[in-house]
Amino acid sequence: QLQLVESGGGWVRPGGSLTLSCSVARSTLEWYAIGWFRQVPGKEREGVACISASGTATDYAASGKDRFAISKSYATEAVALRITRLIPEDTAVYYCAADSKTPFRQCTFDEAMYEHWGQGTQVNVSS
Repeated sequence: QLQLVESGGGWVRPGGSLTLSCSVARSTLEWYAIGWFRQVPGKEREGVACISASGTATDYAASGKDRFAISKSYATEAVALRITRLIPEDTAVYYCAADSKTPFRQCTFDEAMYEHWGQGTQVNVSS
């Protein structure tokens, strides 16, 4: 059973930074694209960042293109999402997910492509 475990959420003041981590097995890092998504109660879940299985391609939602950075590490067996200059609108539950269907050097925000999801980690941005 493929597992993804998010961590690193919490409360942060506006303007602050946060790094979320998605712990996965090494084999998952090798063969799956990983995406980070977020959801606010009452709204649809949205993709914010993704990284290809190859690790050579990344993509970001327009809302966070200059504030989000996704990376993966075989040393820690995790995919990190670094968020800087946090704003209250970043408050959400953040999920990571794994996709084995998208071509090796691509990633997507199409949720239908993601077969496995973590339980989520809450991020609250307020003063």
